[in-house]
Amino acid sequence: MAQSIGMARPELVQVADTVARDKNIDREEVFIAMEQAIQKAGRSKYGHEKDIRAAIDRKNGEIRLARYVTVVDTVEDENTQITVAGAQKKNPGIKAGEEIVDPLPPIDFGRIASQTAKQVIVQKVRDSERAHQFSEYKDRVSEVVNGLVKRVEFGNVVVDLGRAEGMLRRDDLIPREHFKNGDRVRALIAAVRQEARGPQIFLSRTAPDFMKSLFTQEVPEIYDGIIEIRSVARDPGSRAKIAVISNDSSIDPVGACVGMRGSRVQAVVAELQGEKIDIINWNEDPATFVVNALAPAEVSKVVLDEDAGRIEAVVPDDQLSLAIGRRGQNVRLASQLTGWSIDILTEAEESERRQEEFRVRSQLFIDALDVDDVLARLLVTEGFTSVEEVAFVPVEDIAEIEGLDEDVANELKNRAQVFIEEENKKTESRLKELKVAADLKGAEIEGLDVKKILALAERGVKTLDDLADLAGDELVEMLAPAVITLEAANKIIMAARAHWFPEAPAADSGGA
Repeated sequence: MAQSIGMARPELVQVADTVARDKNIDREEVFIAMEQAIQKAGRSKYGHEKDIRAAIDRKNGEIRLARYVTVVDTVEDENTQITVAGAQKKNPGIKAGEEIVDPLPPIDFGRIASQTAKQVIVQKVRDSERAHQFSEYKDRVSEVVNGLVKRVEFGNVVVDLGRAEGMLRRDDLIPREHFKNGDRVRALIAAVRQEARGPQIFLSRTAPDFMKSLFTQEVPEIYDGIIEIRSVARDPGSRAKIAVISNDSSIDPVGACVGMRGSRVQAVVAELQGEKIDIINWNEDPATFVVNALAPAEVSKVVLDEDAGRIEAVVPDDQLSLAIGRRGQNVRLASQLTGWSIDILTEAEESERRQEEFRVRSQLFIDALDVDDVLARLLVTEGFTSVEEVAFVPVEDIAEIEGLDEDVANELKNRAQVFIEEENKKTESRLKELKVAADLKGAEIEGLDVKKILALAERGVKTLDDLADLAGDELVEMLAPAVITLEAANKIIMAARAHWFPEAPAADSGGA
């Protein structure tokens, strides 16, 4: 290989060392950026189509520029390739696959070439900086950082974090808070993503985890793991609820988070622009947890519907507005905190509804079983809610009701079974009349019974494909939220779609 023509440039070594130190990037990366810049300038002078390469000596800064030509059997590009015969005229022992290196004289950088080289170096150094930022911050998501406001752009705040820049978007700022250049700001690293313009660090002051981190900094017991924050719900800048539990029975988790004369919680409130914080005890019992979460309102009774994921909270009439909160804030935050959908009822409303349910169920038994009002009410009082329950429970369970004997129990059971058979015949007849497809009628899908199939058919869903084409919320709307939850609807739809994908078992279904 021929020697390249070059001259020592010790100032390049000094520049590379300075840039590497100031930008906190590897010295080798700076040299590579310089080589690419010189290489680009060389191609501008000798031809962009040629394979021009530059190398800088890492010790004395000598620049070596050369043109590389590959030896091949058949030339496809004359600018970068040469035949074996042509190459052997210069170097008799050369073989296909090897390269001929022709040294070039050092470039006398003109104004344009110098500008181009500078742009390449700046860009490469910036890319290297960003790569280092990404590798440093990608593992720091959910960490609270401090910085200085560098500039404000269209409501978004750019924060100088020292060795990187973070972006506080308008939606991640607490409402009504404003920053100006030079202000100190504390925020949570919400995400670090590679985007078209390079890695971006997104900050947040509205995330629930930001409040969690602030409490961790203010309350030593949380930092030490004695107290755990189980869940946080926020209406940023207005109100928040935080559920805590102590792993040491001698330590009150709420008192520890509040601090002496409220010092600890007030430090967090001040950071969050006066956001009011309710600190409550977490409890594994959903009913107790919901009662705690609705504080400061008093709850007199709760009714759980685990299948629907809903809880009804009954409150005294004078507590209704407090339980709901301004614009529904209190019940909304309690729902987010507990993960349950919460319905608020007054004691009067709950009593009225129970009476209506009692009346409706009593009338159902009167009509279906041809019994008098007294017997119908007796069945409802004993907890029977449907004709199916009467038809299929053991006779002994009915006979145990005070005032009933085994003969009456058998008669009620027989009447219930006859009623169900007649209803099934009517349903089957109606399904034929509506021309419901056999694949839907015979579908063995958990949660999809003949009553639901009839209700769907009445609304135009008559085949398995019709059902599979629905979205979960459409199915809930057709059958009513009281009949089916969104989760159950999604499972039914995914099971209905299973025949579209023979290899995918319906049991693995997730959501619509």
